[in-house]
Amino acid sequence: MPFSLRSTAFANGDAIPVKYTCEGEDLSPPLRWEGVPEHTHSLVLIVDDPDAPDPKAPRMRWVHWVLYNIPPDATGLPEGVISGNLPSGTEEGLNDWEKTGYGGPCPPISRHRYFHTLYALDTVLKGMRKPTRSKVEAAMKGHIIAKAELVGTYKKSR
Repeated sequence: MPFSLRSTAFANGDAIPVKYTCEGEDLSPPLRWEGVPEHTHSLVLIVDDPDAPDPKAPRMRWVHWVLYNIPPDATGLPEGVISGNLPSGTEEGLNDWEKTGYGGPCPPISRHRYFHTLYALDTVLKGMRKPTRSKVEAAMKGHIIAKAELVGTYKKSR
C-alpha cells in the first residue's frame, strides 16, 4: 500500500471549504494517512502556501502548520485538532504567524495552493523547542523515508 494522505473535507487539487479558512471557523481539516513505511520512527506534517503573497509573483512559502514527532502508528488527525488532542508525543513548530497550531488559508489576492505534506522519518527529532519549518526541514535531512502530499486551493470571497 503506497504512503498516502487524504481528507474527507476536500480531494487533492480541489478547493478547501470555507470552514477551514480565515473566513470560516479556521479549523484544521480532518486528515487521514495510510501506508506508513516499515522502519518509520516518526512523522512530520507541514502545511504551507508556495504562492504567497501573490501567485503571479510568489516570494515565499507561507507556513500554516508544523507538527513533528507524530507517532508512526497514528493514522490521522481529526477536524479542528488542538494541542491537547494531538497524538501522544506529537510536538508543534511555529507557523509564519509565529504561533503553534493551525492557521487556515487566508490569501491576500487570487487563488492559492496549500500543500499538506507528510514525511515518514527513520528517526525522532530531538532537542527542538517550537522550531520553524526550516529548522524541522534541516533536522529531517537524510532521514526522509517517504513523502505523501495533499494539495487544496483557496480564494477569499471578500
